[in-house]
Amino acid sequence: MLKALLIAIFFLPLSTFAQLPSYSFAQLDSLQKIEQKNMVVFIHTDWCRYCQSMKNTTFKSKEVIQLLNKKFWFADLNAEEKKDIIFNKHTFKYKPTGNNTGIHELAEQLGTINGKISYPVLCILNTKYEIIFQYDQFLSSTDLLKVLNEGLKIF
Repeated sequence: MLKALLIAIFFLPLSTFAQLPSYSFAQLDSLQKIEQKNMVVFIHTDWCRYCQSMKNTTFKSKEVIQLLNKKFWFADLNAEEKKDIIFNKHTFKYKPTGNNTGIHELAEQLGTINGKISYPVLCILNTKYEIIFQYDQFLSSTDLLKVLNEGLKIF
């Protein structure tokens, strides 16, 4: 009995930390059939310092995690992903643009604003896979919460 109690106490703190699951785009298609929610897509690269900062601060916020988990489906998309992605009955591919550089068609499709793409990009899709919001700069957790909460009123 004491051993079980000690194990429970040891693992309890681990289970209280909120996690932000990132779903694949194939999973999003399936999840939408189960429960209709708007989708938040975070488009980033490995070399973008603002992207990494958002990953390490904004998306670690307990409030952001709770709201995203409760009201949205969340996907994390590396704009330089080389694997094909099937989403909304379409196959998106990696497009090389030079020596060891390129962009994934899905990142380009979701992240292009006024004819250009810069990182990070936050894109919100409605349940019909239509882009209803795009923002291509760093967002703090406070700012992201404002965007998401305002979006819930409008979308």
